Amino acid sequence: MTAARPPAPPEPPPADEPARARATWSGRFAEPVSERVARFQASVGFDRRLAEADIDGSLAHARMLAAAGIISHDDFAAIERGMGVIRADVRAGRFAWSIADEDVHLNIEKRLTALVGDAGKRLHTGRSRNDQVATDLRLWLRGEIDAMAIRLRALRSAFVDLAERHAATIMPGFTHMQVAQPVTFGHHLLAYEAMFARDSERLAGCRGRVNRMPLGSAALAGTSYPIDRDAVARELGFDAPCRNSLDAVSDRDFAIEFAACASLVMVHLSRFAEELVVWSSQRYGFVALSDGFCTGSSIMPQKKNPDVPELVRGKSGRVFGHLVALLTLMKAQPLAYNKDNQEDKEPLFDTVDTLADCLEIVADLVAHGLAPVPDRMRAAAREGYATATDLADYLVRKGLPFRDAHEVVARAVREAETRGVDLADLPLADLARHSPLVAADVFDVLTLEGSVASRDHPGGTAPRRVREAAAAARAAIARESEAR
Repeated sequence: MTAARPPAPPEPPPADEPARARATWSGRFAEPVSERVARFQASVGFDRRLAEADIDGSLAHARMLAAAGIISHDDFAAIERGMGVIRADVRAGRFAWSIADEDVHLNIEKRLTALVGDAGKRLHTGRSRNDQVATDLRLWLRGEIDAMAIRLRALRSAFVDLAERHAATIMPGFTHMQVAQPVTFGHHLLAYEAMFARDSERLAGCRGRVNRMPLGSAALAGTSYPIDRDAVARELGFDAPCRNSLDAVSDRDFAIEFAACASLVMVHLSRFAEELVVWSSQRYGFVALSDGFCTGSSIMPQKKNPDVPELVRGKSGRVFGHLVALLTLMKAQPLAYNKDNQEDKEPLFDTVDTLADCLEIVADLVAHGLAPVPDRMRAAAREGYATATDLADYLVRKGLPFRDAHEVVARAVREAETRGVDLADLPLADLARHSPLVAADVFDVLTLEGSVASRDHPGGTAPRRVREAAAAARAAIARESEAR
């Protein structure tokens, strides 16, 4: 799935087309805005990606106006016909966008009026650009959230597939970047699936708060026309109209919440990317990345650089920055709508584009470009005395209090470290010298396989539990997909 891309900036208006002549509010002003101001405040270069949402919102609004007797049915038919032409032109890339008309809304309205005459001028009855843009943005973001949920499920499925294949592949688990205990590669991968599952839950909750309709709030106080907001909300698929007109036109919580959700997804992607960078280095060698996800060096012919994970890791800062930008944008705005809110779109649009790209490429990498190197993982798991806790648990099961067992094992580790061997390589007699409870069965728990197999409980790293967890994750993904 290819992420949506913002369209190219519009061509400037003809030099002989004064801004005042085309301004909707021109009768109030004695002179036109300067060309510099016109360009400074124009947003059509980026908000034109809201065009289809704007058309959908306008058609629902016009249909309601006709049903309420506010405009004629003939006017609605003309508006519907004109919007069909505009939608086709937008999709074909032949719509003539103009900076002189400032934004996506006025561009479409002016073109509609040119196509259908006075009916186009009646479309804006009972609404303002304030509630119009808030509605458009919510409609657009709702669709992007639905697409993002699909990308997240694809990524989670890729992790589940790889985890199932490596449910018993042993690797070292780390704390403080030190070898801690043996785990399986499948268990490690499912930790990321769990993170992305939470991200899916958060996005679903965010969608519910996005899916409330501002339309009908007009500029800030509502409208004196007998409108039917519930009918418009139903047609556009909103759960309900926003409850307060002042809040409806000035609220951008939904954009900030999405950016926060996206930032957490990027945190998780970046953590995984960091591990890939480390694991694919010669010092670790835990995984091999396929050539299609790497690049070379302009000077060192031997290099194979993990550019995709590095870029994902770097792009996290870009998304975090957009979250901070949106928070800062809103922190001191008085009610109701202010022009500041024009600055909400570029951070939001880029957040969507960046997150979509990262989710898609990491899903592709996990599914097709990532190969574990089990021998290197296993060798690393034998370093750092990863089965020391298993020896302590063994002594506890023999009746020794855990704190005493902890001390016994610490002394045994020190001896093994002095000799330069693993705990499992110490002779039985030497291990027994540290505790008389040690018997020949101790070596069953000191093996890597014995260690992971002993974590045989829900959420544990035992291979059979990893396979169970993978199956459960796959079923949850399927339920989410069916629910959509």
